[in-house]
Amino acid sequence: MEADQSRLLFLLFLFTWRLSPEVAADVQESSDGSGASQKPVMLTDVQATMEFIAVAEVAVIGFFQDLEIPAVSLFHGMVQKFQDVSFGISTDSEVLDHYNITGNTISLFRLVDNKKLDLESKYIESIDATKLSRFIEINSLHLVTEYNPATVIGLFNSMIQIHLLLMMNKASPEYEESMSRYQKAAKLFLGKILFVLVDSGVEANGKVISFFKLKKSQLPALAIYRTVDEEWDTLPMAEVSVEHVQNFCDGFLKGKRLRENRESEEKTPKVEL
Repeated sequence: MEADQSRLLFLLFLFTWRLSPEVAADVQESSDGSGASQKPVMLTDVQATMEFIAVAEVAVIGFFQDLEIPAVSLFHGMVQKFQDVSFGISTDSEVLDHYNITGNTISLFRLVDNKKLDLESKYIESIDATKLSRFIEINSLHLVTEYNPATVIGLFNSMIQIHLLLMMNKASPEYEESMSRYQKAAKLFLGKILFVLVDSGVEANGKVISFFKLKKSQLPALAIYRTVDEEWDTLPMAEVSVEHVQNFCDGFLKGKRLRENRESEEKTPKVEL
């Protein structure tokens, strides 16, 4: 019970803040973008559906028995808002049977933890655009998921209990190359660790950085956190590399704590020669 309360306080401390103007602007921009001309892929057989899911980090499929219900038009409207999600529709009876669909259902499939989440028929009947958008936004976990008030709910609802946070300013000249390396490292820990990006350029993210006892002058840095016991460690780094990320994660999984070593060194009196 104490662990649950402690975890709740941790979540409230870090994650209960409103969308910043920058994040809100990003959402608006995505909904007004070039995705307006895109449409969900029609999935006509089981093999095509399985392949569609297999190649996507996040796939959202509308399994509809009736294409005339209001939820279908809402579903089409989501395609332009979520550019990094693959959308498909299937009405094929064999496909619906394969995925045990018994009524109109919207399912989200994600690669990082091999999870399938369903909005079933009883919810589909009364769903609106806001609820459907929130379902997708909260649960869209990618190889690297950018931290925000919505995605953090999905992160903590995942069965994967270890989260790795890269704290870095997205405006940094090194950002693109660093993210490429970070994503490569993420593939090495699929199903074991969720990889997260915390943009240090967003003012509200400062509370995440300070929670891990880091200063902006120490960034970029990695912070790893295990939700079940709140064990954590950090690694400031001059450069993000696959090797650094891999070694840090492997060390944490084996019980090594770099932070403890650093704190021990700081407490050790220095002897002048």
